[in-house]
Amino acid sequence: MSLLDYGRLGMGTWCLGDKSESRQEELSALRYGLDKGLKIIDTAEMYGNGRSENLVGEAIWPYNREDLYLISKVLPSHANKTDLETSLVNSLRELKTDYLDLYLYHWRGGTPIEETVDELERMVDKGKIKSWGVSNFDVEDMEDLMATKFGKHCQANEVLYHLGSRGIEVNLKPYQDELRIPTIAYCPLAQAGDLKRQLLSHKAVQQVSEDLGITVYQVLLCFTLAQSNMVSIPRTGQVKHMMELVDCLSISLDKDHLDLLNQAFPAPKKRVPLDVQ
Repeated sequence: MSLLDYGRLGMGTWCLGDKSESRQEELSALRYGLDKGLKIIDTAEMYGNGRSENLVGEAIWPYNREDLYLISKVLPSHANKTDLETSLVNSLRELKTDYLDLYLYHWRGGTPIEETVDELERMVDKGKIKSWGVSNFDVEDMEDLMATKFGKHCQANEVLYHLGSRGIEVNLKPYQDELRIPTIAYCPLAQAGDLKRQLLSHKAVQQVSEDLGITVYQVLLCFTLAQSNMVSIPRTGQVKHMMELVDCLSISLDKDHLDLLNQAFPAPKKRVPLDVQ
């Protein structure tokens, strides 16, 4: 089964597991999502130096592993023939599992792409991962990847995407769509700061929220869920917020509402640098 077979909504875990006083609430939030049918959990060795993976490992313990789709990521400094397997083994230990469904190259570093891909393929052959992909790759990076011997085995590219950051629609997402490579959207609710405040207070977002009787955060998530060939992985460590995110599975934005949001926050007409924050 491929990534999209496990649904269009997953759970991100950036910053989760960092504070012991929040651990039980974070476990409850993840388990609420799992209980409501979410199957995709995204983490990384970088998140808290393994603390996020450890939290996920505890959260999934009561569940059937084969029903879940676990994603983790290797740092660029470890994405080589000397260190990649060691990093993967450490991630598997923290996650308390024998394999990952998807292992992502977190962002492109100095190791030749062929070497990284060869190591990822070796991990597939050893049964430690079922598939691999990349993260924060722009078009040229994807083109370089496709030029390698096993590049077309790439199963996903995880990039920042939300209503206020739509640059990937210019050429990156169309390129991936043509190759049938799904996009994983991180930060679909936007990150903190001025941009997020502008999104949440914008009259178009407010209008959709009022029309449908949903929160402004749900508007943002439903926008990404309406995109084709995409999985969204919002992050929350609170049960009440996880409940709102899960409810988005039963909410659809109609054409009028999508048109309103598209007019308010159009995709750029020309290529822009890949957003990473």
